[in-house]
Amino acid sequence: MTYQVKKHIVSLVSTIIIFGLYSMFVFQAYQEKMMDSAELFVFFATAIVILIPISIVVTIIIDILFNIINRMAANEKEPAFADELDKLIELKAMRNGHYIFIIGFVVAMLAVVLGSPPTMMFVILYISGFISDVFEKITSIYLYLRGI
Repeated sequence: MTYQVKKHIVSLVSTIIIFGLYSMFVFQAYQEKMMDSAELFVFFATAIVILIPISIVVTIIIDILFNIINRMAANEKEPAFADELDKLIELKAMRNGHYIFIIGFVVAMLAVVLGSPPTMMFVILYISGFISDVFEKITSIYLYLRGI
């Protein structure tokens, strides 16, 4: 298994764990509070805004730990450069992830237009962001294993 595949698998697992733990925290906080419509917007917007830096910091820490453990276990360094294949795979995976998020965004807006509560819009956006990130990582793994 190549370094890139291992790195994307670790990233995929960490994304799922981060999202799962943070979602449990947000769901518990949501259940404990009785909020009106205006407070719901603030609550969910705050939850999404807080998720971004948390996931960035935890992802950086996990990447550092992965590099240390991989270096000790496999005596394999991180590649010093990305060749054309790496860049092409990254671009294709990013494109697919963006497609998924845009579909989720449109579905969230349609939910509001069709009269769903505002919480539904935020939940759809939240979940579509997660699914797009997971799909992007799965696409990268698939393209590295199968080739382009």
